[in-house]
Amino acid sequence: MRISRVVLAVALVLGTAFAPVHAQSIEEGVNNLLEDLFGGGNSRQKPPRPGNPADADGPRRVPASQGEIQLSFAPLVKRTAPAVVNVYAARIVQQRSSPFQGDPFFEHFFGRNFGGPAKPRMEQSLGSGVIVDPSGLIVTNNHVIGNADEIKVALSDGEEFESTVVLRDERSDLAVLRIDAGRQLDYIELDDSDAVETGDLVLAIGNPFGVGQTVTSGIVSALARTRIGVSDFGFFIQTDASINPGNSGGALIAMSGRLIGINSAIFSRSGGSNGIGFAIPSNMVRAVLDQVRGGADAFERPYLGAEFSAVTAEIAESLGMRRPVGAIVRSIDPGSPADRAGLSVGDVVLSVDRHTIEHPDAIFYRLATAGPGRTVTFALLSRGKRLALDIRLEKAPESVPANETTITGSNPLAGASVANISPRILNRMNIRFRGDGVIVTDIRRGSPAMKFGFRPGDILVKINGTNIREVGDVAATVEDGKRSWSFEVNRGGRLIRQYFRG
Repeated sequence: MRISRVVLAVALVLGTAFAPVHAQSIEEGVNNLLEDLFGGGNSRQKPPRPGNPADADGPRRVPASQGEIQLSFAPLVKRTAPAVVNVYAARIVQQRSSPFQGDPFFEHFFGRNFGGPAKPRMEQSLGSGVIVDPSGLIVTNNHVIGNADEIKVALSDGEEFESTVVLRDERSDLAVLRIDAGRQLDYIELDDSDAVETGDLVLAIGNPFGVGQTVTSGIVSALARTRIGVSDFGFFIQTDASINPGNSGGALIAMSGRLIGINSAIFSRSGGSNGIGFAIPSNMVRAVLDQVRGGADAFERPYLGAEFSAVTAEIAESLGMRRPVGAIVRSIDPGSPADRAGLSVGDVVLSVDRHTIEHPDAIFYRLATAGPGRTVTFALLSRGKRLALDIRLEKAPESVPANETTITGSNPLAGASVANISPRILNRMNIRFRGDGVIVTDIRRGSPAMKFGFRPGDILVKINGTNIREVGDVAATVEDGKRSWSFEVNRGGRLIRQYFRG
C-alpha cells in the first residue's frame, strides 16, 4: 500500500404536505442560540464554576484518587476487540509492458498490441472493519475495499471468510460487507454519536501497518469537523487516539463499550499518526445500516431541493448576528420539498431538529441521518424574523426512467454506464445540473472509456455534433462506427470539448 506524503492523507486502511410556519415553537436550545447570536436579556443561566456540585455531568468526572488513575481498559478491550476484524481486498490490474501502451495516439499508428501484451498484477490493500450485527454484517470504509475483485475478512482469532459487498457509499466513505460464519458472532452495538462530547475518553481498535490488532487510547479532540477533504462527507469526530494506515474502517469505542465512530482518515505530513484522526459518527453508520436492513443496495439520501452557502463574517454583520454561524439558502428547486414548505432564498438555517448548524455540511449530515420520510424542524432567520419551519423529507423524484445502460462496441465510450438525468440520479451522484444531457454513472475498470478519460458524473451534452437528450441518443450515435469522435462534456459545471481518432 502506498502512503501519500501530503498534508492530508487518507489512511488507506484507516406525500409531502405544506408545513405551517410557526414563530413560537422554537425549542429552548434554539432560543438560547438566537440570544447568543443577537443578544437580548440576561435570563440565561450562567454555567456553574468548576468544582461546584452542579457541574457533575452524569458519569463523566476526573479521576479522584491514584487508584482510579491506575484503572485499566483491559475489560473493555476484551469485550469489544473480538468484533473488530481485518479486511483484505485484492484486485487484478493489467500492468503495461510499455509506457506508451494504451495511449490512443500510439495505438492508432501501431495497433492495440503496441508494446506487447499487458501483464496481470495483483494489488492488495489492508484495512479494518467492525461487526455490527451477530448475523455477520460488517461496516468498513469504502476506500478500504476500493474496486476489489476479492474481499476476505479475518476475525480477531485468525479465522477467515469470503465476504460479499452489500452496500457501498462513496460519498460517506462507508461500505457494508456480509460474511456467513454459520454462527452468531461477537458484535458491537452502536452508541448515539450526538451524545459524544469533546474530552470524552475513547479507544481506537484496528490493524495499523498490518502488524496485527492494536488498541490505542485518547480523547475526543473536536466534533463536527468539516472540509477534511477525504470524501464528500463533512461531519467527522476528531480524536488524538493514534490512527495509522491499516486503522481505516476500525472502531472508535466509547467507555460504554459501544461504537461511536468508524475510523476513516488522518491528518499527517509523513503518513503516520500525528495525533489528529477522524472518524465517521455512528449515527451516520446507523442510517446506512437501517437502509441495508430494509433491503437497499445503495444509500439514498433525502431530497430537499435547496443549495446552501456558509455565512461569512460580512453576511453575519449585515444580518445583525454577533458571529458567523449557520447556512444561508442560495437557491431553491421549484416544486421541491423546500419550496413547498416555504423555505426562501436568503433564509439562514440556524438549527435542524435542535442541532446547531455551524456550516452547510452539517445540514446534509442531519438530513442524511434523518432519512427520507421524516419531518425535520428548521430554525431560521428569515427576513429579520426568527421562525421554525417543518419540512417533510422525500426521496428524490425520478421524473424520467433512468434506463441505465452500459455502452459496448468499438468506441471511446465503451465500458461507460450512462443514465437519463432526473433529480433522483443527480441526488445519487451528488451533481448539480440543469439542462439536457445524459450522465455517466460508472466506468468499468480498464475499459476504453477509462483510458479516454471519462469519469462518473460527466454529463454528455454532444457527441459528433449531435445533441444528447436521452440514453437512446448515445446508443444510436456510437453505433455509427466512425473513425473520429468529438464530445462535449459538462464536468463539474465546466464544458469540456474532446476529440479522438479511432
